[in-house]
Amino acid sequence: MSSPRLSVIIPAYNAGATLSACLSALFRSIPPHTEVILVDDGSTDGAVEGESRPGITCIRVQDGPRGPAYARNRGAESAGGAILVFIDADVAVHENTLTLIDEAFTTHPTTDALFGSYDDIPPASGWVSRYKNLLHHSVHQHGNREAFTFWAGCGAVRESVFAQTGGFDESFTKPSIEDIELGYRLRRQGYHIMLSPEIQVTHLKRWTLTGVVCTDILNRAVPWTRLIFQERKVPADLNLSISARLGALIVWLMLVSGIGGWFAPRIWLVLPPAWCLLWLLNSDLYRLFLKKGGCLFFAGAWFLHSFYLLYSSAVFVIIGAYSLAEQAITRKRSAG
Repeated sequence: MSSPRLSVIIPAYNAGATLSACLSALFRSIPPHTEVILVDDGSTDGAVEGESRPGITCIRVQDGPRGPAYARNRGAESAGGAILVFIDADVAVHENTLTLIDEAFTTHPTTDALFGSYDDIPPASGWVSRYKNLLHHSVHQHGNREAFTFWAGCGAVRESVFAQTGGFDESFTKPSIEDIELGYRLRRQGYHIMLSPEIQVTHLKRWTLTGVVCTDILNRAVPWTRLIFQERKVPADLNLSISARLGALIVWLMLVSGIGGWFAPRIWLVLPPAWCLLWLLNSDLYRLFLKKGGCLFFAGAWFLHSFYLLYSSAVFVIIGAYSLAEQAITRKRSAG
């Protein structure tokens, strides 16, 4: 039997709500010479056992959960394909997702890794879920094609490159920025990462407001800010684009002006031009909100996005200042 071309690796931890849909979509579209490796990270819901079927290699982490970084690395160790394709257990691939991934590596032989995008038809009906998934879709649709990071929800790496880089950092024991950190290492070592927005998947996750804020702050903004100051480089791309940074400044200006206007009403004159500038910076995202949910959904999504810009920028400043202070103390101790 010939070696597979693609090795699809799916880490799963108590993924009973989405795993069946994930695997069904995968097997409806799987191309020839592809293997599927499902890594059960110590689940207790029996979902992986219930999805046992021909064509799937199941690996169980005995002392799990150890986190998706650890689970993906165990899957990669068992993989036989030249291309490692990482798909999350709450993702449903499109009919052409894997084919497009394979074609991209063939067409662009200098590409060492790539990642795609969520689509704009998330099935979860709640407005928080729709907002979060549409925001992620928009960010990846407008990112730089020559990427500075990586995304493992739907991403692929050449096996030789993955092995040489050392895989995911297993110190991330929960879903966090383990994929972003891998992207930084790939770029630092001279490898090329491509964002391919035409490669899309459907995100099946249902979000709550508390889940969004906690995930954004604790699992993303805090460790990502630490990584940025460790690397001493802020890439102007994706969530850190120039428009996102300007948008955060404008939202803070609107907040301060809105409060200050109660004491000096003339300050409220700042709000209309600030709103217009914010629209210009985010026009594609706002139009997407309007198209997918109408005016009422747009109003709620606009509020959530503005709130996101506020707390994410606040975390960046606070953790950034703390990181700089830590670095200064470390240098002082080394010099002493």
